[in-house]
Amino acid sequence: MSAEESLLKLTALSSCAGCASKLSRQALTQVLHQVPILKDRNVLVGAATGDDAGVYRIDRQRALVQTTDFFTPIVDDPYSYGQIAATNALSDVYAMGGRPLTALNLAGMPADTISLEVVNQILRGGAEKIKEAKCVLIGGHTIKAPEPIFGFAVTGVVSPQRMMTNANARPGDTLVLTKPLGTGIITTAVKRGLATPELESKAIATMSRLNEIGAELAERGLVKGAVDVTGFGLLSHLGAMCASSHVGAEIEASSVPVISEEVFDLIAQGCIPGGSRDNLAYANEFTEWDGSSNVQKALLTDAQTSGGLLLCVPQKRLPAVLKLLKARRALAAAIIGRIVRSTTPRIRVRA
Repeated sequence: MSAEESLLKLTALSSCAGCASKLSRQALTQVLHQVPILKDRNVLVGAATGDDAGVYRIDRQRALVQTTDFFTPIVDDPYSYGQIAATNALSDVYAMGGRPLTALNLAGMPADTISLEVVNQILRGGAEKIKEAKCVLIGGHTIKAPEPIFGFAVTGVVSPQRMMTNANARPGDTLVLTKPLGTGIITTAVKRGLATPELESKAIATMSRLNEIGAELAERGLVKGAVDVTGFGLLSHLGAMCASSHVGAEIEASSVPVISEEVFDLIAQGCIPGGSRDNLAYANEFTEWDGSSNVQKALLTDAQTSGGLLLCVPQKRLPAVLKLLKARRALAAAIIGRIVRSTTPRIRVRA
């Protein structure tokens, strides 16, 4: 790689990084309401519930899980960018309890700014993570674009009787989070030159960790309700789950894991991505803040890229789930709250 290429900062080419580049939940909801939907009895999970992926039944034993996810650079290292993009796309399949089968590259690159060597590193990083997931990369599509965009369309398979959805939360379920929060804050700090190399490395390691535990939890019949925590932040994803399941939730903010205590200092410095600020404005519509600080609010609505799974675990299965998460060395196995009965999808957050 040339000296010029080694100094290239991919994040400098991005107007907004990672999953923080999503349309806001409010804007997306408004747009989707105007899109016609063809009803089909084999569609087990469609766009109506805002779940992580669509599920289409093939027969009684099998259903396809289909998703696509792509975003602008979240880190400067091209190989890591590719790894994170792949991990993030695969996560949607795991969040439904499925196993990924095939993947397609989706890439848009500014050809006059990024060399072919850098593009190769991005694609290689993604391909190796797809291989780690025992998924097959079978093609893709590229276009010229004003800023880098990379991701995947992924197809997986799941048992219709064992799949997890965001509509299966039940009162009494314990909420368990499998990765710590803070990637949106940290990557914004990286872009502003405020993050230490050690903190950046922690964030990259977190975002590059596969959520394959979701498939195992579903196959063992331990969990029916789940969602992965990405660009809309923990509270917005939980809010969508509550709406789809016709329940409410309670969260203990002090129990929510964070990648590093440095994240709180960065929040205090105002190092908050625009997507996270949008998330907080939206979460305020359905969240009761019981003594929570502004720092806690920022963390709970931080726009995650390739975040963990938020699991709704029945009490009788909680020991088995925690044991399995420990055995598989999950980055977190944090009990952060519970699902409650509610006539409206309200979330109460205690400090």
